[in-house]
Amino acid sequence: MTAKQILDAFSETLMQDERILSPRERELLMSLLQNSRAIPNSSPETQSAVTAAIARSVGETVAQRAFTLLGGSIVEQILAGSGIPAGTEETTSATAAQLVGPEPPSGPQPPSIKKPVSVPPGPQPPSGPQPPSVRKPVTVPPGPEPPSVRRPLKDEPIGPQPPSGPQPPSHGLRPVTVQQRADQFELGSVGVLDAPGIVPAQCVVLDEFLAPQELDELVSYTLQHEAEFQTSEVISPSGEPGVTDYHHRRSRVLMDLGKRENVILERIRGVLPRVLEQIGMEEFPITQVEAQVTASNEGDFFAAHCDDSQELIASRRLTFVYFFHGEPRRFEGGELRLHDSRGSEANGSYQTVVPQQNQIVFFPCSVLHEITPVRCPTRAFADSRFTLNGWLHQ
Repeated sequence: MTAKQILDAFSETLMQDERILSPRERELLMSLLQNSRAIPNSSPETQSAVTAAIARSVGETVAQRAFTLLGGSIVEQILAGSGIPAGTEETTSATAAQLVGPEPPSGPQPPSIKKPVSVPPGPQPPSGPQPPSVRKPVTVPPGPEPPSVRRPLKDEPIGPQPPSGPQPPSHGLRPVTVQQRADQFELGSVGVLDAPGIVPAQCVVLDEFLAPQELDELVSYTLQHEAEFQTSEVISPSGEPGVTDYHHRRSRVLMDLGKRENVILERIRGVLPRVLEQIGMEEFPITQVEAQVTASNEGDFFAAHCDDSQELIASRRLTFVYFFHGEPRRFEGGELRLHDSRGSEANGSYQTVVPQQNQIVFFPCSVLHEITPVRCPTRAFADSRFTLNGWLHQ
């Protein structure tokens, strides 16, 4: 099979497909061929050379686009469409390889038109519709692929892509305008950063933390010292300690725990390595321990807060809350809510710990948390929700 037959097959099968050659490109091609034959005083050799150059350039362009559209089965589809009988595969493959030239890189490529071939001096063809200008593809040297490569946009210049790197933190899902050079991408492109995933609040809950006798002694000590409980205080937003704010916190606290403080701290030290490992915190030197008994009765609560949010308490690292109460239990509510986060902000979801007798909860001081309102119809101090809670400082 001759090269002319291959070109005929290309013309019949591919050149009528507008995905291969647009109507404007076919118009231009016909105009070039007609004007190349009409050059006065040109020798047959010159006309033949110009025609061959046009045919070669168009043939390579058509073949390259066909590979992009049809994949590796292009030759078989051309043969099937042109009715060429079987048995000519060897001649066809050799001639097609000569016309097509090197294969295009793998993957979808944008359309490409070869640079026009210089024509010997002579009358210029009349102006007519011009095809859209498309740059010649640039061969990119092999290298590591970026994590994700987007599909080229129409008429997008091909060139070096901006290097991938760490993305700035994002608070929630929001569109971000990507800064880019006009000669690299289409203007007005908008990228959307992925929102950071929800991070569940980390905590460890241990049941039956004290021995029954130790629990009974703690309950008795608490009830005996009712008169020593004082109104709970908070640190003001300006950093002033000892402020009473009934809109933020309402409860009563006992600061002097006697020997009960040493008992519970010894238990905490025994489980601390395992607790820190489960929470994902590194061990740290304990420089100070705060501990108190808190009594919460009808309507008492503690609004959402972090235990290390002020400069005076910034050295706090780990919070512990030990639940206990009189029997039978005569209060409801008073649940501990540990808020999950998205990035550095709470996202509205939370984990709930319902107070259980002789149970302790550990969590990082940086976790946003709150105590829901307590319902205690009797309003009796002995029926309150009690906690022995505190903080380990670094």
